[in-house]
Amino acid sequence: MSWLTWALLSALFAGLTAILAKVGVKEIDSNIATGIRTAVVLVFAWAIVAARSTWPASISSKTWLFLVLSGLATGASWLCYFRALQLGEASQVAPIDKLSIVVAMVLAIAFLGEPTSWRHWAGGALMVAGAMLVATKP
Repeated sequence: MSWLTWALLSALFAGLTAILAKVGVKEIDSNIATGIRTAVVLVFAWAIVAARSTWPASISSKTWLFLVLSGLATGASWLCYFRALQLGEASQVAPIDKLSIVVAMVLAIAFLGEPTSWRHWAGGALMVAGAMLVATKP
């Protein structure tokens, strides 16, 4: 499958996550909900690794550092996301959360030197405008 197929599947599952999490976080503390979700992701991810991957002979310290930092950022994101879902409507929280797309675009340009064009900036601006439109109560 191409990157686009995987990206579309990611969007599908992320959309499902918002709805399932909104229902799941309704009756418990958002931090406990995040802990449960994280445990499930941990078991699921390692099951996939066990079934499909071969452990590399070595993993560099740079790789470890950036994967640990990525994990910490994911954890912080999930904690904030679950609290936002507990306090707000899923149809408003999810679009604001997806502004991470624009953040990732800007960071990729700034720190990874990825190429950009007017289309990147226009698309990013439209995403921000769309998220704000959807997230604002009428």
